[in-house]
Amino acid sequence: MKLAEIHPPQTPAARAAWELAAEYHSEAMLNHTMRSWLWAEGIAAERSLPGVDHELLYVAALLHDLGTVPEFDNHTLSYEEAAGHVGKALTAGAGWEPARRERVAEVIIRHNWTSVDPELDLEGHLLELATGLDITGANIEALPQAFLHEVIETYPRGSLADEFSACVTDQARRKPATAAGRLVNNGLVERMRRHPLE
Repeated sequence: MKLAEIHPPQTPAARAAWELAAEYHSEAMLNHTMRSWLWAEGIAAERSLPGVDHELLYVAALLHDLGTVPEFDNHTLSYEEAAGHVGKALTAGAGWEPARRERVAEVIIRHNWTSVDPELDLEGHLLELATGLDITGANIEALPQAFLHEVIETYPRGSLADEFSACVTDQARRKPATAAGRLVNNGLVERMRRHPLE
């Protein structure tokens, strides 16, 4: 598996997702979204999973953490729910039908579940595995070492551990009943510091 073999979808929604993520995320967080997409695509390829909606997966991956940035932070909703609403708005503008817009929100929200059944939501399953791998190193054995290092060289982790720990800790303080609270209570900060790719 080579990085050059994986290409972003060339659709209005995909291009808009990239532009939005690039405008509002720091370099470290933008790289996190790209690695999350690449890990998800890599896992799908390694497991020969059929039926992946690659456009949906890309858009969800690029937007999944936008609820952590001040401009899209919601004072009552979890950051993944806030990001899901951003996804619905963006894809509405790209002409997606209502059911497909709802799917992008579901995938974004479910990335923070502790586990997503692929029979329920294949793209949600892939994004949940991919973001877990990128944030804490969970299931890192799912991808070849050469591919992991090629992606890291192209999209470095940079200050991700400090930035993501800070924003999720802030989310957990203000909204303790959300997934951010669970992540922080489960030792997110220390697990990020001990990430095998750091």
